Amino acid sequence: MKERRILVVEDDATLREALLLNLDLEGYKAVGTASAEEALGLPLADFDLVLLDVMLEGQSGFALARQMKSEPRTSHVPIIFCTARDNEDDMVRGLTLGADDYIYKPYTLRNVLTRVATVLRRVEAQEEAAHAPAKGISIDKNGRRCLLDGVDAQLVRKELEILELLMEKPGHVFTRDEILDRVWSEETVVLERTVDVHIRRIRSKLGKYGASIVTRPGYGYYYVEQDL
Repeated sequence: MKERRILVVEDDATLREALLLNLDLEGYKAVGTASAEEALGLPLADFDLVLLDVMLEGQSGFALARQMKSEPRTSHVPIIFCTARDNEDDMVRGLTLGADDYIYKPYTLRNVLTRVATVLRRVEAQEEAAHAPAKGISIDKNGRRCLLDGVDAQLVRKELEILELLMEKPGHVFTRDEILDRVWSEETVVLERTVDVHIRRIRSKLGKYGASIVTRPGYGYYYVEQDL
């Protein structure tokens, strides 16, 4: 398991050093700053979790959290607020900003370490689920590819767009004209048989899952889920 990096943003030097020491003793790589401005000078995306005080000199912890959650490169980093602001409205505000937990001061170091471990276990479970190979046919929308049991099927653009369209509504029959309108909307002249050619290629590349694309004679094509 990789060493988890934790950033502690706390303007109380004594408390910050206590947190850093105990996090290090737990096996984490802990780094501390006294302000949000200092934290912004660090590669925040490289941290696995941020322990963040709310009442800081200069920019508040809420403001830093809002900025981190609004930027794609840091939006995934878990945040735990550690703060003396113990009213319900502040807690709701912190959680609404995307924080994973909210701890009131005064707190015990044991409590903080337990909360940190809980959040990191949840993150690890999510990471494992994200990297587990999917069974059957799945579409990786970010990578623009089709996966068969986690392996790239090497579909070209139009093939992928046709498959995506069919998978949008399993069981719904799309006519050739509908497929042409949706997939070749920018082209001026495309023959209906072009759809048939692409369907044959898709089926071939899907291998044992090719039967998921069904022909409805006289109408068109539809997609069915298969448990193979």
